[in-house]
Amino acid sequence: MPVTEKLAGDVKDRNLAETGRSRIAWAGAYMPVLAQIRDRFEVEKPLKGVRIGACLHVTTETANLMLALQAGGAEIALCASNPLSTQDDVAAALCEYGIPTYAIKGEDNATYYSHIEAVIATKPHMSMDDGCDLVTTIYTKHNHLLADMIGGCEETTTGVIRLKAMQKDGVLPYPVVAVNNALTKHMFDNRYGTGQSTLDGIIRATNVLLAGRTVVVVGYGWCGRGVAQRAAGMGAHVIVTEVDPRKAIEAVMDGYRVMPMSDAAKVGDVFVTVTGNYHVIREEHFKVMKNGAIVCNSGHFNDELDLEGLKGLSRGMTVPRTFVEQYDMHDGRKICILADGRLVNLAAGEGHPAAVMDMSFANQAMAAAHIALNYKTMDKAVYDVPVEIDEEVATLKLSSMGVEIDTLTPAQVKYMASWSEGT
Repeated sequence: MPVTEKLAGDVKDRNLAETGRSRIAWAGAYMPVLAQIRDRFEVEKPLKGVRIGACLHVTTETANLMLALQAGGAEIALCASNPLSTQDDVAAALCEYGIPTYAIKGEDNATYYSHIEAVIATKPHMSMDDGCDLVTTIYTKHNHLLADMIGGCEETTTGVIRLKAMQKDGVLPYPVVAVNNALTKHMFDNRYGTGQSTLDGIIRATNVLLAGRTVVVVGYGWCGRGVAQRAAGMGAHVIVTEVDPRKAIEAVMDGYRVMPMSDAAKVGDVFVTVTGNYHVIREEHFKVMKNGAIVCNSGHFNDELDLEGLKGLSRGMTVPRTFVEQYDMHDGRKICILADGRLVNLAAGEGHPAAVMDMSFANQAMAAAHIALNYKTMDKAVYDVPVEIDEEVATLKLSSMGVEIDTLTPAQVKYMASWSEGT
């Protein structure tokens, strides 16, 4: 299809589509599980006639997910789930593939929400969210559409937290599958994907040497584990801050120093927040940081950092490098914030490697098909990905890697199901 302005969507430059197609194909070569699901969907059409509204990071990996859903018969409209995470060439290419895409890297807040509204205007039957902004906008502003909606999927920890809060308050509008909670998602995407891509984003933005520096990882969930592991592997001295005593003791036993943020703020060179919580680095922490401290966030929302508090401590801000905002403090220190405090791995880098997103988006595609088949029997609740889907994704991934594993013998199956065996 020739590049034309008549195609639906709002992207930076339609002429970037050729580059986007090439990069989408490159990522697809590293996503063999999703490719197998796409082939299956092409035949079975489990999503035929289903309109999907997607609010996701518009990357090469996401593009391959969109193409798999399209192969399954879905009609899709896509917008960005973060103002800085869009890859503009990918957005242009998706429009050419007949998937209206509303996403421009660096879009302001008004444009961001206008793009969400554009997706909602397609009257989706199913939502596919990364952070829950699409669901909450539909619920608060477009309640009239809920009667025709059958369910949704949520990609990230922050979104699952919000959805469970909606369920607790009795306002969750339809069943949602928490794709993030699949073991083949959060154990690998969050740990290996976030770990590698976060450091990649930091290095691209700053070209800083991590070896010998003190890196403070704020939060020791799966993402924090990955960041800490990769930073240590590059020779950094890692400090972990936590509020959960169980995660804190795990960090200690993994070999890291653990201390309160009030202490870590004084000694850290690089700070990475991965908590999904609010203002975990605040004004009192900025006050005691070293001159030249680098602060970034790899959680979904930039309100993990108290940026307004930082502005109040500074006399101005300059941009010495792309994605580096350097605040000149009243006392003469300089503190650098990366990518406006937004997801540094996607804002300053390319996000997770395709090989790990292969599993995440395989779960996403199969969860969508599961909802289309079973929504009539599902309550308005947050569901985990069915175990059989999670296990199938792992099996397909191992096969694609040429790895074989054992199977239980009949005697072992019997033993594991028995209570009578003992000493």
